[in-house]
Amino acid sequence: MKLKEWTIEEQEPLIHFLTTSVWPYHVQSHPGREIIEKAIEEGGYESEEVKTFWIEDDDHQKVGVVQLYDLQDDIPVFDLRIAEQYREKGYGLIGLHLVTEYVFGLPENKIRLEGHTRQDNVAMRRTFERVGFVKEAHFRKAWYVPKEKKYYDAITYGMTREDYDAGTTTPVGWDDVEEKRMPPQINWDFEPSFESERLLIRIPELTDADAVYDAMSRSAKGLKPFMIWAQQEPVYEQVKETIRKAHADFFARQDLRLHLFDKKTGDFIGSSGLHNIDWTIPKFEIGYWVDEKFEGQGYMTEATIRIAQFAFEELDAKRIEIRCDRDNVKSRAVAERARFDFEGILRNDRLNASGLQLRDTCVYSMIDESTTR
Repeated sequence: MKLKEWTIEEQEPLIHFLTTSVWPYHVQSHPGREIIEKAIEEGGYESEEVKTFWIEDDDHQKVGVVQLYDLQDDIPVFDLRIAEQYREKGYGLIGLHLVTEYVFGLPENKIRLEGHTRQDNVAMRRTFERVGFVKEAHFRKAWYVPKEKKYYDAITYGMTREDYDAGTTTPVGWDDVEEKRMPPQINWDFEPSFESERLLIRIPELTDADAVYDAMSRSAKGLKPFMIWAQQEPVYEQVKETIRKAHADFFARQDLRLHLFDKKTGDFIGSSGLHNIDWTIPKFEIGYWVDEKFEGQGYMTEATIRIAQFAFEELDAKRIEIRCDRDNVKSRAVAERARFDFEGILRNDRLNASGLQLRDTCVYSMIDESTTR
């Protein structure tokens, strides 16, 4: 792989690159043509202070783009993006290595390189750390996302020339209470897919959109009493958007939605996952729905057993819950067949899927038995 400097003649390829992917951890997650054209015109991609590079693979495919800012200063800042179809393949790690080598190879002898990301962008934070960058600052409520009208915490990572030249990492001497609160035994680099006897269970991908949309359209009527999303007919673009968000949330470790596929036929069976996560315990809640044409074949029980195994063995879960409406007989049967313990009924615990009626909630659980000894 290599960095290739962008030129103004490549305006259209750059616009295409930036508008055909979603950038969930950037201020503009869906940048439009007009915004990019204006930024190009104002020197936001090429000037004395800014340079832009393509990240190309060995086949000359443009897998990413990186901007370097403040190049007239001793401390440049960068922004690195990998296109959706090339994520999770290690290109971000290689791209950051290339950017670091470029900056510290400049004749001006830059003294440090830094980058910023949202606190919940776990994938990028791990990339920083693997390359040798050090967490240097935590800014609370400093990252505003206009589309969500919400503030996130921001994190700054940096590498000094001394560390780069020596191949060392010098940590900052400060107490990061939040990171200390995270259980150190958690394997944050767990795989995004695994299998059961009949199923491939994996992270949602945008290529699933057609199959998921068809399954939701077919099954919405039967699921309407219990699923919020089933209150209206599915809209294809909204299905794609929820898949994009689920994909990003998975790598942020905020929510672990999982899609289920028949290993032999490749058919989409349904959706499950680990939700309402509390990493400080760790504790998870399994949710699920199945395409109505695959009901009654034991797929969801099989998936639930395997997902629970994954949570205990890979995520060090101490407690897993299944919560469902008191009248959701099928969901309760899955919990019981998967050998979850029935803990009780929470009366008037929540509104139903339509938001119009109070409902009781059944609570099932499975725990790490070693914690009771």
